[in-house]
Amino acid sequence: MERWHGKDRNLYAITPRFAPTSTPEQLEAAGTLWREHPEALVHTHISENTGEVSWVRSLFPDRRGYLDVYDHFGLLGRGAVLAHGVHLTGRERARCAETGTAVAHCPTSNLFLGSGLFHVHDAKDARRPMRVGLGTDIGAGTSFSLLATVNEAYKVAELSNYPLDSVKAFYLATLGGAQAMGIDDKVGSLEPGHEADFVVLDPRATPLLARRTSRVSDIDELLFVLAVMGDDRTVRATYVNGALAHDRDRGSA
Repeated sequence: MERWHGKDRNLYAITPRFAPTSTPEQLEAAGTLWREHPEALVHTHISENTGEVSWVRSLFPDRRGYLDVYDHFGLLGRGAVLAHGVHLTGRERARCAETGTAVAHCPTSNLFLGSGLFHVHDAKDARRPMRVGLGTDIGAGTSFSLLATVNEAYKVAELSNYPLDSVKAFYLATLGGAQAMGIDDKVGSLEPGHEADFVVLDPRATPLLARRTSRVSDIDELLFVLAVMGDDRTVRATYVNGALAHDRDRGSA
């Protein structure tokens, strides 16, 4: 942390693997470290599948549930991002909202492993909205592409009987993720003074995409088509902190 956190654009995350593979002493140490360095982030996993939830109950019988393990050791709060959260209870979602703890929705991983369906509408309940962003999950996720992740998030929402419109989907992939990490003052939107990290998407990147986007009636429909039909070929250019880093036709800048 002393070497990397806050140096240039680097940030450090305190990262216990997850409760089942952590001893109480390790979790206590992680919580102590965060109290000493509250400017750091925290990242771990929670409630990905029902077996994992039961496992945590058997390992920490004195706690009220999975989330309470992290709560007990001081690992909830603004800047804490918990991956998955598929099987969080209503009480646990309320506690996440109360503390500012965020969840990274990882639909490709959850579908690949058959873990379950993350209910975005429950997480964003207006009475106690949680911070939610999208995650690719490099362990079991099937793609690094956020377009592919948005595509799968849409399908998960449909299976949950909660249509996810295109604007909300792209919000989860951009500003929602930045808010989840507590860095929305720097990235996540095209606001003056922000670090300009963005990609340029080409709605005519493939013949099929060009055919479909030529018939869109508004920006919402265009975003939807890009979400469900776009892939890595759709990325025309990539900018990092305002500088061109990649151009599809010229390779790396």
